Amino acid sequence: MAKKKSDLKKIKKQKRSWKDIGFKVQIQKSIIGLVILVLAAVVLAHFLIKQKQSVKPAPVKQKVLVKKHTACKIPAFEIYPREKSTPLIPVLPPKELLKKELPKVAIIIDDIGYDKAVAAKFLALDAVFTFSVLPCSPFQKFIAQKARSKGMDIMLHLPMEPIEYPIVNPGPGALFVSMSPDQLIDQLNKDLDAVPYIKGVNNHMGSRMTTISAKMYQIFSILKKRGLFFIDSRTTSESLCKPSARLLLIPFAQRDVFLDHIQNPEVIRRQIDRLIHIAQVQKKAVGIAHPHMVTYEVLREKLPYLKKKVRLVSASHIVRINGIDVKTAAALN
Repeated sequence: MAKKKSDLKKIKKQKRSWKDIGFKVQIQKSIIGLVILVLAAVVLAHFLIKQKQSVKPAPVKQKVLVKKHTACKIPAFEIYPREKSTPLIPVLPPKELLKKELPKVAIIIDDIGYDKAVAAKFLALDAVFTFSVLPCSPFQKFIAQKARSKGMDIMLHLPMEPIEYPIVNPGPGALFVSMSPDQLIDQLNKDLDAVPYIKGVNNHMGSRMTTISAKMYQIFSILKKRGLFFIDSRTTSESLCKPSARLLLIPFAQRDVFLDHIQNPEVIRRQIDRLIHIAQVQKKAVGIAHPHMVTYEVLREKLPYLKKKVRLVSASHIVRINGIDVKTAAALN
């Protein structure tokens, strides 16, 4: 009997030991399986990261804008000076002004000569504009002829050295401060001869050139001989064009507002309102715009309103000699 009990105890111990061994084996298998899963995950993650790094995104094709009717590269438009924005103060006239009493506004379209289609759109608007044509531009004579046939003033948009030169190039036909007097006058005469029917000149860039009085005297002496006026685009607040023109008795005016220095419809509308406000305060004003489609669209939209507030005139009707009307100054002489 005792022997049977001892045998039973041995059998129970053996069963327990086998259970313990089976349990340990299961734990070991679980740990090994977990380790294998972790290693597989690490290998997969490494593979995916490597694959992502090796695949480069396809290059985005840049959309190349090709101007219609353009024979060569269009030079940079104006470099605009930093100006403080002035709040618009509403001007309320005490009575309804007659059309002849409306303040005068001249709007100059700069940088003309490189796009016939855009020039044609501005010419088709029912308004008086002045077209300032770049020398050496492919369509300078064609556009000048079209503008003249519509009774518009034509000006030479004379390239001059900016402060940013040589990073920014003012384009072909430019005047540089490094030129000798003979070189400067020779280039100026070539530019003046390049554009037909011109009545005056305004500067393209020129934030360095217009601050040197000796250079401006040389330029204005040639303009005086040719009977041309000058309008300062005021690309710098340091410009000496006004005192130089006063000294040499050149018919002169200066830009009051750049209409499209920011090519945004709402900004251009605000600049037109600012131009009207300045004209109402000082009885005349000069605005400069550029041959952008957004400028054309906003001007077309705002023309009826503009005509109610101001009288659009050619640039030659704005210039003064020492503040005196050109006809009056001529009569005094």
